[in-house]
Amino acid sequence: MTALTRAQARELIHGLSHWTEGYAPLPGAADELIGPDGTPRPAWARVARALGPMRPGDLAHGFGSAERHIREVGISYRVHGEAADRAWPVAHLPIVIDAAEWKAIAAGVAQRARLMEALLAEIHAGGEAPDGAPPAAAIVGSPNYLRPLVGVAPPGGRHLSLYAVDIGRGPDGRWWVLNDRTQAPSGAGYALENRIVLSRVYPALMERLRVQRLAPFFAAFRDGLAALGAREEPRVGLLTPGPYSETYFEQATLARYLGLPLVEGDDLVARDGSVYVRTVSGLKRIDVLWRRVDGDYCDPLALDARSRLGVPGLVAALRGGSVAMANMPGAGAVEQPALMGFMALQCRRLLGEDPLLPNIATWWCGEPAAREEALARLDTLAFADAFVPGPSTLGAELDAQGRAALAARIRARGVDVVGQEVVRLSTTPVWRDGKLEPRPFSLRVYAAATPNGWHVMPGGFARIAERPDARAVSMGEGTLSADVWVLADAPVARVSLVPQERIRRVSGHLPSRAADNLFWLGRYLERAEATTRLVAALAGARLEGADGGPGDETVVRLEGLVRALGAVPEEAEADDEESAEGECAEANLEPVAAAPARDLARSALDDAAAPGSVAASIAFARRAASHLRDRLAPQAWRLVSELSPGARAGEDEAASPADTLDRAQALLERFAAIAGLVHENMTRSDGWRLLDMGRRIERGLAACRVTGALAGAGATSADLDALLDIVDCQITYRTRYLFGPAPAPVRDLALIDPNSPRSLAFQAERILEHVRALPALREDGLPEAPERLAAALARGLAIADAATIDAPTLAGFEADLADLADAIGARYFPHGAAAERPEKLSGLA
Repeated sequence: MTALTRAQARELIHGLSHWTEGYAPLPGAADELIGPDGTPRPAWARVARALGPMRPGDLAHGFGSAERHIREVGISYRVHGEAADRAWPVAHLPIVIDAAEWKAIAAGVAQRARLMEALLAEIHAGGEAPDGAPPAAAIVGSPNYLRPLVGVAPPGGRHLSLYAVDIGRGPDGRWWVLNDRTQAPSGAGYALENRIVLSRVYPALMERLRVQRLAPFFAAFRDGLAALGAREEPRVGLLTPGPYSETYFEQATLARYLGLPLVEGDDLVARDGSVYVRTVSGLKRIDVLWRRVDGDYCDPLALDARSRLGVPGLVAALRGGSVAMANMPGAGAVEQPALMGFMALQCRRLLGEDPLLPNIATWWCGEPAAREEALARLDTLAFADAFVPGPSTLGAELDAQGRAALAARIRARGVDVVGQEVVRLSTTPVWRDGKLEPRPFSLRVYAAATPNGWHVMPGGFARIAERPDARAVSMGEGTLSADVWVLADAPVARVSLVPQERIRRVSGHLPSRAADNLFWLGRYLERAEATTRLVAALAGARLEGADGGPGDETVVRLEGLVRALGAVPEEAEADDEESAEGECAEANLEPVAAAPARDLARSALDDAAAPGSVAASIAFARRAASHLRDRLAPQAWRLVSELSPGARAGEDEAASPADTLDRAQALLERFAAIAGLVHENMTRSDGWRLLDMGRRIERGLAACRVTGALAGAGATSADLDALLDIVDCQITYRTRYLFGPAPAPVRDLALIDPNSPRSLAFQAERILEHVRALPALREDGLPEAPERLAAALARGLAIADAATIDAPTLAGFEADLADLADAIGARYFPHGAAAERPEKLSGLA
């Protein structure tokens, strides 16, 4: 494509944005849009021609769709040191690179990956260092150098399965290596999400421009992971640090996209030289682990004893070759800045090639000559930690005292310091306030090891700085990410990771941790809903009482039940203990101090300090759901994460019962939406059964408690009417009976009618169905403990007489439910040595 004139360039820029007054590259920096000759680079000229006809309204609509997708899916990340997630920031424009330039980048990245693999093999072989090898201090000084892994041959034959490199274009237009990422490279999942987001903004543009697809890279990577296993169809898992990881969303995304189970260290157990994953079907052998846990945290026995993220005995299994790991622990020993100054020499020594991608000039101050050179250039270099990639200090920005302190540090312990040449990063156009502005960026490119060599992702993960003068970019405040479009010269084939040749109707084995969290997610959601129903009944009874309806007895019984459930904190209680004791005695509840009527219901909704409050149960539900990002549909995650009692800003203790009732009813609608989504959208898998069992356990407990409080001895018509509201049986009762609420018929509906969806009997029958459908460890056909207990509870309810059910009977039902919940936990969520293998040997897949 011929170069364009300045007038043509200006026309294209105006056509691209429609309302900008112009775009000027920053002085002294290369620019991705405008080349060194002042005209648009060829790749951007193609984009500008395609975007030119689009109207501002079309682009604004696309941007709005993209932002909605980010919110709905919950794409997020976490800055180190922060507790809350941030929404993922995606730039409206991509980084655009043409095919010829990308071919050179990809060749350089593949060569760098081969170099890193060769260097890691040499480091971990043990013995004397060969001539020309990097100084030992530049390697063993790294916290990622793990001495117990020296001499361990990597199962599958590779130390690296995924390599990433941060590169940036310098003022001379060449690409330079900024950092190597060999420990557990992150960002590939965000590159995938960036592509999905921009496909909503430019739905037809990518195909028209022949943007290379990312799916072939991920397919090759998945094949490379499978090739590490010793079996024909190996079981591959993604080992995650858990939901508090800064990039947990990305890990869940990748696990779901690649079809891998997402496992934490507590999901795994090392036995007899092999590694198994705890599942509801018993222990299942795992063959390959894609590691996203830091190497030294992988095994608290052989490595860092403080780790609670790893698997005791994992290093022994690696040494025995029964499990492979991508990347191997210790792979991070070559990503420290101290080695960058030696990479050109190592490339020639180990590969016999000149480096295709040079790294920025680096002086490791552990060598005398390099130290003196760095001291002589104190005013022009950037100085950083030699072994931990991180922020650098510019000597030019230090005052005389600061430079003196830096020089003293280098002379005292230069081994810990590197000096690096300051490279002004290339800029890319960013859409800000209706116009294009240049901002510096860096690009992370990925290479996957496959049976056919290194496969480089055609694109990557770009980070764009907020400040125009940034010299390094990290995902902090104001930073944007960007999709990377590599334009092809020929039409791009459509590739999907969805298998075409095999049909399966099983979802694989459910890890015990995921099962545990699904079970408790169901329990906490149902517990929150039950308390909300109780609050709604309490607020409604107060309103009716104010209008001359039910007397105070029902209100006090409901208040006593709210307190007994721990839904209000102790400090919210008032002096009226004597009255509360009398009412609670009638309702067969433990007497506790009374709380002011006007704020007890509001506290039960909002006060997270009380473990039984709606707010606390919702927080517990969110915590359980945070461990299930790879298993929950985006709609389900959004509904759970957005659950809130809905307190109004500035609401005080005098909020009226009508306000509280409105909020409770609105919240019940949200719970109904979640229940509907679970019932109608979730596949009837083991996970769904355990989630539903958690709901059934909690609903059964609630049925026992409210029946005991409102349908016991001395229950009034108002009490029974409130109970019918809580168990949602008003219409059914009126259809069946011509008389008003009576104790025995109401107890029948609340407890032993198998056709009432909120009765205890209904819950017992559903639990028994679920338990019988779940996998068994025994091959003798005898029922396991959960089935025996569920069957006994269902039989007891089938022969129960509503007229004779009293407080001891209800207490027995509650105890049976508690025992059943404990048995489910012991069988399906085992920890430590409690995990069992299935008796049937063929079950050890």
